[in-house]
Amino acid sequence: MKFAIRHRYSGSVLFALETESLKMCVEAAIQGGADLQDADLRCEDLRGADLRGADLLGADLLGANLQDADLRGADLRGADIRDANLRGADLHGADLVGANLWGADLRGAKLLGAKLVGADLQDAKGINKHRCTPLTILLDQPGKIRAYKLVNGNMEGPYQGGITYKIGKSYQVDNANTDDTEHCGAGINVATLDWCMREWCDGYRILIVEFEAADIAAIPIATDGKFRLHRCKVVGEKDLKEIGLAEEAPDGLAAENR
Repeated sequence: MKFAIRHRYSGSVLFALETESLKMCVEAAIQGGADLQDADLRCEDLRGADLRGADLLGADLLGANLQDADLRGADLRGADIRDANLRGADLHGADLVGANLWGADLRGAKLLGAKLVGADLQDAKGINKHRCTPLTILLDQPGKIRAYKLVNGNMEGPYQGGITYKIGKSYQVDNANTDDTEHCGAGINVATLDWCMREWCDGYRILIVEFEAADIAAIPIATDGKFRLHRCKVVGEKDLKEIGLAEEAPDGLAAENR
C-alpha cells in the first residue's frame, strides 16, 4: 500500500512510499534525509518509531501516539504536539524550543539535554522539572541571593516595561505569575548574567538584584536562564566594559558598582 506524508498547510506530498504502514513510511523518510518540516502527522500511530534526528520543525503531531519513540536529536521546534502520547519516548537532545506540548503525556519520557525554552507545557503530564531545570537550585539557597535585571536606556524592562528601576530601591509585583510551565509572565523578570548578555542591545544596562528564595514566583521548567520574582532590591549594576559588552561603562554607573 502506498503511504504519503503531506504538508500540514498546502497538502503537498513531502514523501511517499509503498510500504506496510505510515510509521514505516515516516522512518524511511527520516533515514533518507527527507525534509518533513510542517508535516501533517496528526493522530498518527508512531509507537516505537525510530525518529532519531528527524527534521520535524513545525510539524503537526496533535494527538499523535509517540509512545516509546526514539526522538533523540529531533528538530521539533514550533511543532504542535498537543495531547500527544510521549510516554517513555527518548527525547534526549531534542529541540523543542517553542513547541506546543499542552496536555502532552510525558510520563517516563527521557528529557536529558532536551531544549524546552518557550515550549508550552501547560497541563503536560509527567515532567520532572528537577531533571531539566538547573536553576531550581535557587529554591534551596539560604539568605540573600543575587541575579541580574536587563533594562533599557530608560531603566525599564526591555519587553514589557512598567517599572523604572533605580539602584538602592526595592520593588514588588503583587500579581506575579507562579506557573512554572509558562516561560513568560507577570512579575519581576530577572536572569543569569549570560542570559542578559545574550539579550543585551546597545544602550541597555544590566542591574544586580537581591532577593531570597521565598521571593521567587516561578522558575520556568527548562528555562534558559530567565525566572520571575515577587519582589527584590536593586543593589548595583554590572560594568559593561568589565564583562566585554561595551568599550566604556554606561553613564551614571556608580563607582562603588564598578
